[in-house]
Amino acid sequence: MTRVLAVEHDAECPPAFFGSWLEAAGCTVEVCRPYASDALPDATAYDALVVLGGPMGANDDEKHAWIGPVKQLLRDAHAAALPTLGICLGHQLIAAALGGTVERNPRGQQVGLLDVGWTRAAAGDTIFGALATPRRGVQWNDDIVTTLPDGATLLAETPAGEVQVARYGERMWGVQLHPEVDDVVLAPWADEDRGSHQTRGIDTDALLESVRAARAELDAAWRPLAAGLVEQLR
Repeated sequence: MTRVLAVEHDAECPPAFFGSWLEAAGCTVEVCRPYASDALPDATAYDALVVLGGPMGANDDEKHAWIGPVKQLLRDAHAAALPTLGICLGHQLIAAALGGTVERNPRGQQVGLLDVGWTRAAAGDTIFGALATPRRGVQWNDDIVTTLPDGATLLAETPAGEVQVARYGERMWGVQLHPEVDDVVLAPWADEDRGSHQTRGIDTDALLESVRAARAELDAAWRPLAAGLVEQLR
């Protein structure tokens, strides 16, 4: 049985749909919760690694004791060419671990269903080449990768040039979007952001409804990402 290690940073940021898709593809997903005092295992004892999102920042090493060790875990995975996917915070942790820069987005929070702006490089990518067609993804983030580390390849960006997808090595990728979520997973995130959304004139409930209504679209768009990661193991 193929074993995938999923590093979870917060109880409200689970593997959700992505974990289910991996399991449907024949994987066993083992969730490590360092925020709940789980010890981080040796990632290279697994067949693949997924690092999930969370409300903390990629530079919060002093606030959260496990952030630094997760970065080292990612450096080890990178050195071993372990198939790895970072989602939102996970993507930012990869960038920071390998020498890139993560900062608060000066344009404000990215939130809701956004178009993915594929670059020319995406067409030749072993995972994203098959996905580099018009599609939307859910983004819900305050921070972004502002400088990619040396050797990384930009695969998708917003019209403003903000990184959406990147390849960080032969078998390591990061996505700023959230392929794993639905409106139920998003609900507690939305509740925390209602005040700031109201200030910015954002209709939080309408955002959640748009994600709910797009469920079939999002399944079709991002289930192949899980299948592509599994294909790397073969």
